[in-house]
Amino acid sequence: MAFELPDLPYAYDALEPYMSAETLEFHHDKHHNAYVTKGNELLQGSGLEGKSLEEIVKGSYGSNQGLFNNAGQHFNHLHFWNWMKPNGGGKKLPERLQKAVDSDLGGYDKFREDFVNAGVGQFGSGWAWVAVKNGKLEIMKTPNGENPLVHGATPILGCDVWEHSYYIDYRNRRPDYLNAWVDHLINWEYVEELYSKAV
Repeated sequence: MAFELPDLPYAYDALEPYMSAETLEFHHDKHHNAYVTKGNELLQGSGLEGKSLEEIVKGSYGSNQGLFNNAGQHFNHLHFWNWMKPNGGGKKLPERLQKAVDSDLGGYDKFREDFVNAGVGQFGSGWAWVAVKNGKLEIMKTPNGENPLVHGATPILGCDVWEHSYYIDYRNRRPDYLNAWVDHLINWEYVEELYSKAV
């Protein structure tokens, strides 16, 4: 299956003031587009043509680094755009998801603190995650384009902490970006949808 760049599910300026139109234009139109273009190039002759994106990510992990980097980032970004929405974030979680956050992650406030800390503590480029592993929610962090799929887990929420995700708006203030992201941008309905599929 060829990788394709999706349209954003909202206007470029829809996430302001927490994420600027300029950031989204660079991040989506340039960075994500580059993963798609390079990923399609590296997919040819890899033996993984015709597989699903998840299969390509898992199949290239540890064996085809270039393809893995681009396929992983394509997977991550397909979800990243949907993990955000205007007027999102905060404590308004769907009931089923709230119960899982309470039982597995120690409640919303503990989740928020641990998730932000995972993103702040990821050295260099990478991602902070909430994933389902063995039926339970877990907070994880990964370097570069890696994601929980290659660690036997299913990601249901991920925040991109590569500098291109926040530098235009926040400069080097990664904690401010993560706090704003959790408080104002998370699309909890989409997280709940992925959670329902994962369990």
